[in-house]
Amino acid sequence: MQPVGKSDILLKLEADESRSITLKESYLGVHVSPLTYEGIVTELKTRIKEGEQSTIIAVNPEKVMAAQKDPQVMDLINNSTFQIADGTGILLASKLKKGTITSRVTGVDMMARLLKFAEEEGYPIYLYGAKKEVIEKAAANIKNKHKGITIAGITDGYEQDEEALIERINNSQAKMIFVALGSPKQELWIRRNLDKLKDVQVFQGVGGSFDIFSGTVKRAPAFFRKFGIEWLYRLISNPTRLKRQLNLPRFLIKVLFTRK
Repeated sequence: MQPVGKSDILLKLEADESRSITLKESYLGVHVSPLTYEGIVTELKTRIKEGEQSTIIAVNPEKVMAAQKDPQVMDLINNSTFQIADGTGILLASKLKKGTITSRVTGVDMMARLLKFAEEEGYPIYLYGAKKEVIEKAAANIKNKHKGITIAGITDGYEQDEEALIERINNSQAKMIFVALGSPKQELWIRRNLDKLKDVQVFQGVGGSFDIFSGTVKRAPAFFRKFGIEWLYRLISNPTRLKRQLNLPRFLIKVLFTRK
């Protein structure tokens, strides 16, 4: 095996619609943004001022491996504005290839930071997805924590009339929307409706984050989060996840023996 170096990472200079240049790393053909929470918020401020829409998608080894088999998943990830490093495996891959990603940006914590940003800037938000009781409790908890935030509307994940939903969101004048339908369903929904939601400038697919914000599901203890081993806590809590967790070593082995 040949030694690896920075040249072994596909570093992609992307000129997006706002003409900003973002340096991204690529693992097995999947792009990952090296930005921190604050770095993403800083770029969002600029994009919002310029009237640009932005999409945020979480990337982890499981999703990268899924993208190897499904070109649609690959396309959904790579055509997002920000691909956040939501997985210890991504950090390890960057380290193996001498990349620049040094910290995780988890989906649930990114949502928490965006809620703070929305409150500070006075941007109305919309919550879509999950069960009725979950989204209602999540909205109540968010409002309790962020007194100044405007929750423009909520819709559970069982809405059948998509046109009515789009009209409802447009009428709400929401600037940010958090979509919890599971991946890749939520990303497909965002891509399908991006152009129909002109007022919405920030879209994030948040998976099971509403469960955490509602208190329905507890996050891993701080110790596991600090050391990036939430996956181990989830595995201990639910051993049936073993098959899914095997994607981590498969991903790292493949990255190690792949030049780009």
